[in-house]
Amino acid sequence: MKKTTLLAFTLFAAATISRAQLKPVAYQDGNQKLNGFSIKPQNPTQNKAGILVLPAWMGIDAHAKETAENLSKLGYYAFVADIYGEGNYPKNTSDAGKMAGMYKKDYKAYQHRIDLAMQQLIKAGADPSRLAAVGFCFGGSGVLEMARANFPVRGVVSFHGGLGKDTNRPTETIRPKVLVCHGANDPYEPQAEVLAFQQEMRDAKADWQMIYYANAVHSFTDPNAGNDNSKGAAYNEKAAKHSWEHMKLFLNELFAR
Repeated sequence: MKKTTLLAFTLFAAATISRAQLKPVAYQDGNQKLNGFSIKPQNPTQNKAGILVLPAWMGIDAHAKETAENLSKLGYYAFVADIYGEGNYPKNTSDAGKMAGMYKKDYKAYQHRIDLAMQQLIKAGADPSRLAAVGFCFGGSGVLEMARANFPVRGVVSFHGGLGKDTNRPTETIRPKVLVCHGANDPYEPQAEVLAFQQEMRDAKADWQMIYYANAVHSFTDPNAGNDNSKGAAYNEKAAKHSWEHMKLFLNELFAR
């Protein structure tokens, strides 16, 4: 083997070995086993910022894992949360609807599972003073619950998440910054709920943004959602790319100092 070829092979092998990879992490909520995924940044930011990833209603999926991997490429520690726990993973969308609905109603239990995952993110090496969260669909609802509970995060990003909350719940001042990336044609979010959410943000004196994406419906960031908008949930490549860039800008501002 020529020296130049050997050198190239060695460099490629070294890069492959050093590349950050998702690692399964088992943790507990009492007797309930939870199975998340952790990944360290390929090139850490100077201040060890960390991002919690909350998956959609089917639980940890390829999209959530890929999001964590892409965040690690940006220099962030990332952790994918397991909300349901071993033995409780949905087998179909009917199961997922029931499970997600239970946690949306019992939001304190949802917040507790999120907090356990956030502690794992910190254990992995993220600076506890430099945290944020991103979530998709059901997970998008979850990051808004983090904001409502004033989790110790600098900000949250909700991608096509549920926006509503029980009208009997009081509105408290929200300290984390909020970015909502929303499909302009999402049939699962009634206009009344959207307007109520926007009023909640005003009443909470939140630092918030809501960006609409044309021709996008629910699940527009997930390549596995298909491309048929008539089903109400579908991938939209342009909206997915634009919302990712908006998230990057938001995170850069959060961690600028």
